[in-house]
Amino acid sequence: MDTAQRRQPGEPGNVTAFARFVVCGGGVGVASSFAVAALASWIPWGLANALITVVSTLLATELHARFTFGAGVRATWRQHAQSAGSAAAAYVVTCVAMFVLQQLVVEPGAMLEQVVYLSASALAGVARFAVLRLVVFARNRSHVAAGDRTARLVHATVARDAAPADPVALYRAA
Repeated sequence: MDTAQRRQPGEPGNVTAFARFVVCGGGVGVASSFAVAALASWIPWGLANALITVVSTLLATELHARFTFGAGVRATWRQHAQSAGSAAAAYVVTCVAMFVLQQLVVEPGAMLEQVVYLSASALAGVARFAVLRLVVFARNRSHVAAGDRTARLVHATVARDAAPADPVALYRAA
């Protein structure tokens, strides 16, 4: 079955969803990069990144639930928790990238820090899109699986109810 047939009505295709993900997630990501830089002037960078990651993940998850993946409704607690897991992985990627930058360049400028941070965020973002699309907001997979189980149960029940209670007695009567 191709993707178009498995998609539910109102659910965007992969290209549309990715474009929306880039706009929503990328917009939140760019705003976050500036927020991290501003906040890091008052508190340690790791803490600033953690705080901004939490806030931006909540915001981005809501945007992805309502707009990116076509649900049109608020994200569930399960979706927030799963999204937080992928955001935690993205947080690790950005922290490692910034740590490596600090080890390689004694005093990196703000522009270089932004380039490294945004590049790491973009790499993590592509992986995050796949996780969100295939796991967190995969509405059709759970519905298809539930539909398949229901169809098998109905088929088994109909077959059982249609079979005679005592096939040997039925044979003898014929």
